[in-house]
Amino acid sequence: MKLSTRGRYGLRFMLDLALHYNQGPIFLKDIAQRQGISEKYLWHLIHPLKAGGLIRSNRGAHGGYFLAKAPSEINLKEIMQSVEGSLALVDCVDNDSVCQRAQTCITRDIWQEATRVMLHTLESLTLDAMVKRQTEKEEQVK
Repeated sequence: MKLSTRGRYGLRFMLDLALHYNQGPIFLKDIAQRQGISEKYLWHLIHPLKAGGLIRSNRGAHGGYFLAKAPSEINLKEIMQSVEGSLALVDCVDNDSVCQRAQTCITRDIWQEATRVMLHTLESLTLDAMVKRQTEKEEQVK
């Protein structure tokens, strides 16, 4: 399985907002510059993240984007599902009607278990934990 650019950039967008939490709304151009991602690409991530209740925005001179909840209340599963949709490794995990063998297929059981483990891991990691890891990683480089 390989995450799409949308998922990777969505997580970086959210991590940037978490790193600047409580600093007021953040301009999209500033996030784009810090993350090395085009503003145009980030713009496409805003709607699903807003729809997922993860970010909010203010308009105007002092406008920008900010987290809708504290970083400790947002997990990676929420972020990835907002920008990627289903995170199931194969279609039959979410919908057994896509394959006539689903009820008797042992590989489906394996994919279900692998998906469950991955989702559990993503759910256990919050943006707050990511911020702490980022800070630790930056300290190691110094």
